Amino acid sequence: MTRDRTSLTNATRSELTKQFTTSMWWILGLVLFLYIGLTAGGLAGTFGALASGALSPEMANGPALPAEILPPVIYSIATAVGYVFPLLIGTLMVTGEFRHKTLTPTFLATPRRGLALAGKVVAGIVMGALYAALAIVAAVGIGAAVLAAFDVDTQLGSSDTWALIGRMALSFILWVLIGIGVGTLVRNQVAAVVGVLAFTQFIEPILRTVGGFVDGLSDVTRYLPGAASDSFVGASIYTNLGGESTAGLEWWVGGLVMLGYAVVFLLLGWLVSWRRDIT
Repeated sequence: MTRDRTSLTNATRSELTKQFTTSMWWILGLVLFLYIGLTAGGLAGTFGALASGALSPEMANGPALPAEILPPVIYSIATAVGYVFPLLIGTLMVTGEFRHKTLTPTFLATPRRGLALAGKVVAGIVMGALYAALAIVAAVGIGAAVLAAFDVDTQLGSSDTWALIGRMALSFILWVLIGIGVGTLVRNQVAAVVGVLAFTQFIEPILRTVGGFVDGLSDVTRYLPGAASDSFVGASIYTNLGGESTAGLEWWVGGLVMLGYAVVFLLLGWLVSWRRDIT
């Protein structure tokens, strides 16, 4: 048991060293922070102005959100918009090794492949927490500052707000684990990245939109990964703007669905790809 714990620690340390010795981690982190910060700040400014009366609905050419639901909607921008980042990070953690042929020395250093995969999972949890912190600081920090400028209650003193922020952090971690599963299953980096982007940016949004108009389809689409993430967090700019007319899952069900996706992809990756010979 002690030897396994030590081996897992060494495998995790090795994985984290790989991540932090390249420029990819801070480039993605910087893009994530700027993207989430600008989006949250812009939307907070628009809806804050509408809520305070500084901007009329006619001038905005869009719906106004009640002031009491603005903070969670703005803060959840981190996951509603930014979830593709942890998903890509997890995917790249694995496919990068297949692409650059670095799995051979990895398996030489950690011959037990299950332990090597476990090391990636633990490292993925650390990376997910790191990127979650960046996204939360961007969305909550900038969003709350802009809302306060329009005299909108930021609700940072509410336990519900901090529970939402905690679920956002857990959502980021789960997205990284799903990404690791996808990368383990789909060895080709280009195919994996294109597949992730196609599904998150086109396929799922279209299915969720159509699900709002087709009877019975919404019962399926709310179990899609992005929809489950929105339910788990408990707020989303898309659902609150009326993009979906159906009720989502309970927050805890959404979390279990996301965990289920991570476990299934990791298990399939282990059975189908991870145990194969490296060529």
